Amino acid sequence: MSMESRHIYGGQAVLEGVMIRGRSHVSVAVRRPDGGIASQCRPLSGLYTGRLRRIAFFRGVIVLLETMTLGMQALTYSANVGMEAEGEELGKGAIAAMISFSLLFAIGLFFIVPLLASKSFEGFLGSDLASNLAEGVLRLAIFLGYLLLIGRMAQIRRVFMYHSAEHMTVHAQERGEPLNIQTVRKYPAAHPRCGTAFLLVVLVVAVVVFAFVGREPFWWLITSRIVLIPVIAAASYEVIRFSGRHADNRLVGLVTGPSLALQALTTRPPDDDQIEIAIAAMNGAVEADEGAPSRSASE
Repeated sequence: MSMESRHIYGGQAVLEGVMIRGRSHVSVAVRRPDGGIASQCRPLSGLYTGRLRRIAFFRGVIVLLETMTLGMQALTYSANVGMEAEGEELGKGAIAAMISFSLLFAIGLFFIVPLLASKSFEGFLGSDLASNLAEGVLRLAIFLGYLLLIGRMAQIRRVFMYHSAEHMTVHAQERGEPLNIQTVRKYPAAHPRCGTAFLLVVLVVAVVVFAFVGREPFWWLITSRIVLIPVIAAASYEVIRFSGRHADNRLVGLVTGPSLALQALTTRPPDDDQIEIAIAAMNGAVEADEGAPSRSASE
């Protein structure tokens, strides 16, 4: 979930756990194989909390970098907790390979594949603009199909349950409610600052940006889809930020409405144990932000 630098908390689901990004700390809580809770809380890098985070458009690139870095770190921690029973742990080489593969896979699937597929339409669409728009439609279709496909996997369905628990806990925290299972259960699984919403906006903004990029020569066509990703992310973050500040505006609802509806594909009703994990992660971030000692090891 995209984060601001003020008293706004958000995060993401990981394997059998939840990560919460606070004002100055990031907290992760994970369900151990034996049923206990492992937790980790550490301060955020100055890169994610400094001046660049407050400069329009620059902050979008910082948020993208932060989301990827913190997300992979939290995912690695959760995976290592899950392997405790086998006495195994992911090494730095495996982590680097996983991050590299994930980046290449995402760029290839959501940017290069739609581009190559749209090349076959160029002959009868008649213009670069029409071909670029066709590419954008294909990109959105691939994204939706990907979500539908992975949602059928048992392990991903559990991640989606933790995703819901995270959103519901954030809702409760934002409203100053006591964080317990009964209170958190009152809130919806969808949240306007969800990372899914951000990805949808990225894909829509990409349609606009790429519409004005020429399709020749071919090397530039490929290169543009990669080098313009930070530009698209920066613009998308500003759209999300603006829509969050004007949530009651009907025109803004045209942006947030589809994003909230899309979260039906990435959330599932959580059980009490999963809500307990989300609450533990939130409490860890809030306590650390308020000056409590940071916990850097499993508890």
